[in-house]
Amino acid sequence: MTLHHPDLIVRPITGPDEVDLFNTLPYLLNDEVADDLTAQRRKPAWLWVALRGDRVVARAGWWSRPGDAQPAIMDIFDLAPGTGAQDGLQLLETALAAVVPEGTPRPEYSRFLAPDWRDHEDTRHDFESRFALLEQTGAKIFVERLRLEWLPGTPIREPDGRLEFRAPHDAAEVIGLMTRVLDGTLDAYSRDDLTRMTPGEAAEQQFREELARYTTPRDWWRIAVRAGDGDPVGFVIPAHNGYNPIIAYIGVVPEHRGHGHIDAILAAGTTVLAEQDMPRARASTDVGNTPMAAAFDRAGYRVFEREINLTWH
Repeated sequence: MTLHHPDLIVRPITGPDEVDLFNTLPYLLNDEVADDLTAQRRKPAWLWVALRGDRVVARAGWWSRPGDAQPAIMDIFDLAPGTGAQDGLQLLETALAAVVPEGTPRPEYSRFLAPDWRDHEDTRHDFESRFALLEQTGAKIFVERLRLEWLPGTPIREPDGRLEFRAPHDAAEVIGLMTRVLDGTLDAYSRDDLTRMTPGEAAEQQFREELARYTTPRDWWRIAVRAGDGDPVGFVIPAHNGYNPIIAYIGVVPEHRGHGHIDAILAAGTTVLAEQDMPRARASTDVGNTPMAAAFDRAGYRVFEREINLTWH
């Protein structure tokens, strides 16, 4: 599909041969686009450009898990310097209508930003203007998250003897613990899920759609139990998401919160990744989840980026 507006051509790329054209505008995900096409995490029909002549003035892109029929997230939206708002809006409206089937919820939009992006007037204006364009299509800012990174050589907390760790017995045990930790959760996505489903349904959906799809060994996963009686205290899911080793999920059940167990559980998950001789471990948490952010900070995870997510309803 190619749509012409006055002096503006809006279309998807034709295939891998136009990746360089799509990557004309800079963004940290550019290095992943070609590999994502090969791995079927992206499709040419999901990578759109707005052209004036042969110059890319705006672009938009979507991503999915390998082989999914529909995109899971819109993670690229860029404007060339000096591009008018109308060109950006035309790209958004045209591409959204083509990529997202009518009657289907629009995937959320995600943007990675420098930790101090608000401290620089030009950067702040650029992204606030971009978010305003998305809002004209019906999107709203949903959450801001901290992206965190642990590097080899950073000290890992020594066990304090209060907890022991083992692999999960089965998926049902993990889902059961996930259900319990949703009580009082500060995670924006989990809280949103709980407005539409029960804790058990939310936990099972996240397990099926996210955790079960990691290809790294499940014997990396750790259940934390109280030393002596084996009462489950919490759990941590170290994994690799295809790009980086990550702490995919971590939680403490309500009755064991407030005793500092999160530090030992996070240390156990970090140790698993460190033992794989990986170059880093990454994690993320909502800006508003201050207890979890503080735990990552105590563990030596440093904020290297922020992420802002917008959703359509």
